[in-house]
Amino acid sequence: MASKTKILVVEDEPGVSMMMAYLLTQAGCEVQTAWNAERGMKLAQTRGFDLITLEVSLPGMNGFEIYRRLKENPFFQTPIVFVSNRPREQDVQHGLEIGAVDYIEKPFDAQDFTSRILLHAKERAMA
Repeated sequence: MASKTKILVVEDEPGVSMMMAYLLTQAGCEVQTAWNAERGMKLAQTRGFDLITLEVSLPGMNGFEIYRRLKENPFFQTPIVFVSNRPREQDVQHGLEIGAVDYIEKPFDAQDFTSRILLHAKERAMA
């Protein structure tokens, strides 16, 4: 039997985090959550996730900075999907330019969110 897709959700809004985790769990993924930047960084660096969703507007350290720090390690290859309620064009463009595989704007459609995350996780598995 194939192992479950492992996803890390880094989101500081508990309700949104729980909803994302629920949707991905229902889709057959193994999900771990982090509600702040420090915990998200620690988990991302120590666990073998297939994909990480990363909120841009985290208190203390924003998602772009977390991504930059993770990418300082040349062995870090986990795809990142930014998720944010900041749908400003420059944020979307910046997120994709620095290497994220997607940028999902909140509020999002549950089916669209799940499909996009599973697509990117599947691409990772096939690489």
